Amino acid sequence: MFSHVFLGVAEFDRALAFYRALMPVLGVQERFCNRERPWAGWQSHPGPRPLFLIGKPFDQLAHAAGNGQMVAFLAASRATVDEAYRVALASGGVSEGAPGLRPEYHANYYGAYFRDTEGNKICVACHDAPPP
Repeated sequence: MFSHVFLGVAEFDRALAFYRALMPVLGVQERFCNRERPWAGWQSHPGPRPLFLIGKPFDQLAHAAGNGQMVAFLAASRATVDEAYRVALASGGVSEGAPGLRPEYHANYYGAYFRDTEGNKICVACHDAPPP
């Protein structure tokens, strides 16, 4: 459905360090990094799309996180959600909701919410029932 998702950042190196810590937890590989532009991208598996991209906004204006906007990453397990949340907070992220069940979405929705170093809201969610 998606070609790519792009999040604007103000402090590229700080955001790059954050996502370089987070994305391997989710099993997503870095595809490129161009500090001159600056922007970087991660490729889903088996790829080549969708891409997740961070960078300075194209119009060269200041980045501002949007209210009501969020990017949600799919996790393979609840343990992955827990680890992604831990890594995000250890890498400068801010909690918007600790890992846990969110039955208001559906019975097996297990998610965590946080802001990246730039104020962008991120979710990591697993939709599977726990293993027996």
